[in-house]
Amino acid sequence: MTTVRDIAGNEIEFGDDGYMLNPDDWNQDVAAELAKEIGIDPLTDRHWDVINFCREDYEEQGDAPTLRRISKVGGVPTKELYKLFPKGPAKKVAYVSGLKKPSGCI
Repeated sequence: MTTVRDIAGNEIEFGDDGYMLNPDDWNQDVAAELAKEIGIDPLTDRHWDVINFCREDYEEQGDAPTLRRISKVGGVPTKELYKLFPKGPAKKVAYVSGLKKPSGCI
């Protein structure tokens, strides 16, 4: 079952797992609102570095990157990821980035 929510003036569909269904509906205003929902406010330049990497990687790979991929390929140390996106950084960055939940996440 999908849910349609108004986020930053945009009608956006979310799946049962709470993640956006269409990454093309995403923009920076949507990201800022989604981040606020999960207690991340404001988004810093470093947050945007991670978000932009994840969106670019998704375009290339067809899947939201895992924590390991963000660390190894994106060059963001795991410890820093946990500071930027506490308690489940891969899931949280995918959520804020408008991507589906990473395949490796429970």
